[in-house]
Amino acid sequence: MPGLVMVDGTRLLVDLQQVNSIASSFAGCLDPVEISRRVTDGLVEKFDCVFARIWLMEPERTMLKLAASAGLYSRTDGFFARVAVGAYKVGKIAQNQIPFLTDCLAAESWVLDREWAIANGIKGFAGYPLIANGESIGVLAVFSQTELVPEFLEVLQSLCTATTIGLEAALRYQSEKQVWQAQVACSSDLISLSERLAKIFKTTPLMSIGTERLLSLPVHNLFLRTAEVFSQFPCLHSRLIYQQDCLSLEVTIAGNLENAIVSTAVSAIRLEALCLGGTLELQPHPQQMLRAMLMVTTIASSDVRVNLRCRSSVLQMAFAHLIELAGCSVAPIFDADLPLLTDDRELVTSTSKLLWIDANGTVPFQARGKLDLSISPSKLRSAIEAVIRGEDGGIDRSEESAQLSDREREIMQLLTKGLRDRDIASQLIVSESTVKFHINNILTKFKAKTRFQALHLAIVNGSI
Repeated sequence: MPGLVMVDGTRLLVDLQQVNSIASSFAGCLDPVEISRRVTDGLVEKFDCVFARIWLMEPERTMLKLAASAGLYSRTDGFFARVAVGAYKVGKIAQNQIPFLTDCLAAESWVLDREWAIANGIKGFAGYPLIANGESIGVLAVFSQTELVPEFLEVLQSLCTATTIGLEAALRYQSEKQVWQAQVACSSDLISLSERLAKIFKTTPLMSIGTERLLSLPVHNLFLRTAEVFSQFPCLHSRLIYQQDCLSLEVTIAGNLENAIVSTAVSAIRLEALCLGGTLELQPHPQQMLRAMLMVTTIASSDVRVNLRCRSSVLQMAFAHLIELAGCSVAPIFDADLPLLTDDRELVTSTSKLLWIDANGTVPFQARGKLDLSISPSKLRSAIEAVIRGEDGGIDRSEESAQLSDREREIMQLLTKGLRDRDIASQLIVSESTVKFHINNILTKFKAKTRFQALHLAIVNGSI
């Protein structure tokens, strides 16, 4: 089995690059089962496993359900289709959250059918929990006809980290999609904003100008909350205006906003509008009148698509909405020809059109632009279009600095050759403690737990 029988620095780097390739295959996918299938297929293809499986936790969190199986067994039904948490080895891995590896599967007491393992020549087994926010969301397991060295657990750790991020985002998306669909099914007038506003204002005639269109749920609810606040005052006039690139609500009321509760609500609406790329303006008029205008940019949709891959599901949702406001769309399946918006360093080599989401760290040199949540939809659109044209999308190259010093980079290069600390010290004519000092600095810079993780991160972000 390539990469599993003998592990040195070079071999491990090759394995980690294979992991990166598998992770790239499901980037942007929002179907948990499809993500699981691509991971198990990748393990069988790139690591020559006999078979690989992923179980996902069911909602009640008492059972694991087999989501994908590749290799010798590809069916997801049968005896191990559902495993109770705490039962068998898979269930114990989910319960205790402890990775496990063995090189003599047939000799393990927990194996139900040792003759099966012997007949199929299966020696190695490795299982790894998929953990999100401290809870197990699944288990990944691989079976091998050759021995698995302990270092392979580090390879699995890297893959499971990426897989967990993808699954967490996909599960969150599926949950929110179900909520949205339920709301649509239960409320026939959800898509008609003007009708909802008319019911809120009641005695005040509402004028609706322009062609109504389907809005995102956050924008839709923002306009409803705004109407509810101002409907507490005598309304003289209200008007909903659909324009090509924006939507606005104008309300004229008699009196001032002297109610402290209402003033607090107005402040909250103003902040929410700002987060959605809009504004709320209050304009006092003579004769004790006040004009309020809520405006949100809604750039018309186009065929511009991007890949979006954030480690945090919250950040994924925030940028998905910004992308929508910018008139673009998120590709359902990763496409290397499209721009990629990400804060995941393991994906920086998956495309030449990288827009880096700033996480207060060093920007990878492959990035064509740097983004954060303060960016407006119009500027985001400009950055995406610039990257599509092959230009830089708003990044100051002068701000970039090397992640590693020359000596640290030199040591990392020697580590890739499989040299030990004393061999590196001898070649560089320094003490072994000096080498360890530099390696500790490298681990700190990359926030890595092991030198193997640091090597992988150094390669994917171009430091070596």
